[in-house]
Amino acid sequence: MRRTKAETNETILKLLKVARFHFTRYGYVGAALESIVQETNLTRGAVYHHFRNKKELFRAVLEDVMREVAEKVEEGASSSGEPWQQLYMGCRAFIITAVEEQSRRIMLIDGPAILGWGNWREMDKNHSMRLLRAQLGDMQEQGYLRPMPLDALTHFISGGLNEIALWLANEPAPQSALDEAMGSLALLLEGMKQQTTLPSR
Repeated sequence: MRRTKAETNETILKLLKVARFHFTRYGYVGAALESIVQETNLTRGAVYHHFRNKKELFRAVLEDVMREVAEKVEEGASSSGEPWQQLYMGCRAFIITAVEEQSRRIMLIDGPAILGWGNWREMDKNHSMRLLRAQLGDMQEQGYLRPMPLDALTHFISGGLNEIALWLANEPAPQSALDEAMGSLALLLEGMKQQTTLPSR
């Protein structure tokens, strides 16, 4: 029987949900595709119809995780109407969401290791980094930022956020470390401010 598009989407979502649980709990190496297949009540053939192999399934799960992190970044930034606070809150949301249990292992540990840094960075570029660059671009256009190359600045901040997230993910006192990280971020952003802000358009 031919499946409807809605049924196909439902199957894929179910697969991704179960796979995410297994990749979170057991890591990529420890997660068994057979266990994921059994838990979703599907056949191997049905799974392979949507994903060629375990690595492709993992990539789809990572894409979902990065999409969720980006949504949290937007949500955090939109909590303020002041540009600098938007930037700060967006960065904070990225760090907090990235180190959550359901994101940390997939996004920060296994993602780069399994897919390679090149693929991982390209995915990051399409999600959180895209939002960061847009925010910085708007702020630069409005005269909030000191004159500096936008692409270099975006990669500089994004790289720092990723490194901070990796550090926090392994800290025994994450709240204390988060406070230190956000204090450092505030100082960094302060140094980027244009001394005389141009009026908003």
